[in-house]
Amino acid sequence: MSDFFALIAVLGTAVVYGTDVFCALVQRPALAQVDDRALVAVMGNVHRYGDRRMPVPGVIGLVAAAVSAVLAAASGRAIPAIAAGVAVGLLVVWLGLYLSVSAPINRQLTAAAGKPEPLMNARALQHHWDRVITIRAVLQGFAVTALCAALLT
Repeated sequence: MSDFFALIAVLGTAVVYGTDVFCALVQRPALAQVDDRALVAVMGNVHRYGDRRMPVPGVIGLVAAAVSAVLAAASGRAIPAIAAGVAVGLLVVWLGLYLSVSAPINRQLTAAAGKPEPLMNARALQHHWDRVITIRAVLQGFAVTALCAALLT
């Protein structure tokens, strides 16, 4: 049963991982090419939808990883329990980084989107957000890897 939850955790976590990788590899350099008004309009609306919809796969991934770790430990499967536990730890670190850095910036860009007056610090906000996106993607990637290890052992 722990394998079932590890598989669900891989699927949920992979959604967030793929999104963060896309942002690091494609979105970041693309936004560097647009003016501040376009940056705020696009990213404000991206975050408007993303911050409402992305918690679903994120929570599914984190909860399923925790359940997988507990079930593997309860059934005496130490390696899958440790691997899933490592994934939980990585996802909790990711969540802390998201909540402390990314989410406050997301809220500011969302609030500014569609307003006629420009957001004077838009570029600085986006730069600060960009500084953590690669770290977020790496954390998610290692979490997916740990969950796959839990499935393979």
